[in-house]
Amino acid sequence: MISITKLLFAREYYGDSLRYHNSAHKAKNGTSDSMGPVVVWNSTKTCNLKCRHCYMSSDAQKYQNELTTEEAKRFIDDLAEFKVPVLLFSGGEPLIRPDFFELAEYAKEKGLRPTLSTNGTLITREVAQRIKDIGVGYVGISLDGLKDVNDSFRGVEGAYDRAMEGIQNCVAVGQRVGLRFTINHHNIQELDNIFDFIERENINRVCFYHLVYSGRGNKMMDQDVTAEESRKAMDTIIRRTKDFEDRGLEKEILTVDNHCDGVYMYLKALKDGDEELAAQIKDFIAMNGGNRSGIAFAEVDPLGYVHPDQFTQHHTFGNVRERKFGDIWQDVSHPIMAGLKNRKPLLKGRCSRCQFLDNCNGNFRTRAEAQTGDFWESDPSCYLTDEEIGIAGEEDV
Repeated sequence: MISITKLLFAREYYGDSLRYHNSAHKAKNGTSDSMGPVVVWNSTKTCNLKCRHCYMSSDAQKYQNELTTEEAKRFIDDLAEFKVPVLLFSGGEPLIRPDFFELAEYAKEKGLRPTLSTNGTLITREVAQRIKDIGVGYVGISLDGLKDVNDSFRGVEGAYDRAMEGIQNCVAVGQRVGLRFTINHHNIQELDNIFDFIERENINRVCFYHLVYSGRGNKMMDQDVTAEESRKAMDTIIRRTKDFEDRGLEKEILTVDNHCDGVYMYLKALKDGDEELAAQIKDFIAMNGGNRSGIAFAEVDPLGYVHPDQFTQHHTFGNVRERKFGDIWQDVSHPIMAGLKNRKPLLKGRCSRCQFLDNCNGNFRTRAEAQTGDFWESDPSCYLTDEEIGIAGEEDV
């Protein structure tokens, strides 16, 4: 996750304290040596929508053997013991679980920061108020465009209107809320509209996700943006973030799942002749250290299996029904887990020779594996040129 706001203006939001500090890039089992990772819990696979890029391949059916309420509480106890700072409730649609509020409140009582990733369609005013009263730190609502564009991706007519109601209900009760937007070839033209939208609706935050080829998203590999489109998207995001700042609008703008975004910002600042900004950006991306799936970021699926992130559920390290999460997370007997904690010697192709490897850490492994079959190959979504990463003229290996 790259905080565009942080890199440009050095403003501090909650998540920045986990991503940008001097020991972040040195940690092996968490956001720092004294904390565990941020954990996404896909608490159910059931969903009332059927998004075409869903990494869980979720739908409206009921799935068997998901963690019970008591099992989930034991899991939360283990996370608290391992000093996990944030538990992100995701799905499917997490609000479908009848015990969501009980479990979110339990996590809060145990010292975790509960956050929520949702499609927003079930957030009535009463639900928004209850989320606020429990102390959920942040609600991320997925939109992939306005109106018809969003409904096409979500697979259900009217999803946009119901998500809009959910957003407006959160804003009305003072609940911190933001958008989650997955960039692809079909909605990249919506970026300026999204910035207009968050200003108009008084939304605090927006995360622009790069497409990861996982679940139903595997079928969208050929619909990902080109390198040139990625660069234009970043130019738009940087331009509009600066515009908000110039007009005194405090919004948190982030990009997710492509750490070459930070390097692109650094190179762009150098090209624009702003050496002070370039130095600031370089300091922050050096602190962060790039992709930290398997280190500072973890996922647990509805059945209790532990994975390096929510897009990499085909690699499993253990189950929280059988072992404590902290024990699983520190066990490097699995070659993928061991490799993720020290991946640089294993990387191949352009990634292995990139001069910015310390700032990117090989980017997203699941995309590389989906396209090449090799977990350690180069990430195909790196849009930087050979000249920019310092390997121009080398023979590719």
